[in-house]
Amino acid sequence: MDITDIYNYQKIDDLVATSGQPTVAQLKSAASEGILTIINLGMLDQSYTLEDEAGLVRSLGMDYYHIPVDWEDPTEENFTDFEKLLNRLPPGKMLIHCAANYRASAFYALYALKNLGWSEAQAEILMFPVWQGSHYPVWDDFILRIKNRTDRST
Repeated sequence: MDITDIYNYQKIDDLVATSGQPTVAQLKSAASEGILTIINLGMLDQSYTLEDEAGLVRSLGMDYYHIPVDWEDPTEENFTDFEKLLNRLPPGKMLIHCAANYRASAFYALYALKNLGWSEAQAEILMFPVWQGSHYPVWDDFILRIKNRTDRST
């Protein structure tokens, strides 16, 4: 088992990947493959999350950050927290995940668009494999708000 087996796993580059919820075995694989940081954007829902993901991740020598993003109500504050976290982390391999990689791919695409010079096409390419055929008006609105906002929060 390796990290590429995680649900909806997407390698962005040599340092960043996004995915759905990893299993215990997949988190162990992430640690053995040199992942230093796990960022969880999902809610703590017993139906799909690990009982103590934070404790497990830390016991494996990785840093763990949790920014709970409500699926029905993603906020600009959630994105600002994510953006600030990524901007202060030291260089190193990271896995950004949520339940199914919708939140994670959207947040990273928006981050890259606003902070890494990505084009809208590059951001859409990242999101497409996960989001294709999906229509979530709350998320359409959120993504548009983040794309259009000024840098007033940083």
